[in-house]
Amino acid sequence: MTDPPERDGSAEPVESVPSPDGTDGGSADAPRRKPGRSTRQRKQVLLRLDPAMYEAIARWAAEELRSTNAQIDYLLRKALAEARRLPRDARPHPRRGRPPREE
Repeated sequence: MTDPPERDGSAEPVESVPSPDGTDGGSADAPRRKPGRSTRQRKQVLLRLDPAMYEAIARWAAEELRSTNAQIDYLLRKALAEARRLPRDARPHPRRGRPPREE
């Protein structure tokens, strides 16, 4: 098995453009930026956790109506803020719930 190719994080978010026949256009279509998206990407990280610790975080996340990923993000931000190490340019945590209606 080979490792996946490394990414430098410079790729922009893209959405697939359907072709006129209704199928997904695939790589032949030019990618478009998603409207309203920031050019700053969230970093993807592989995190290895003890299974019992993961289950505890997943249960806690479910109680707070968050995904496990959002709960881990929340806990890391909280720990960094308490240690006064949260970078000033860190974006605020996304609001919980449904996004505001665009009119």
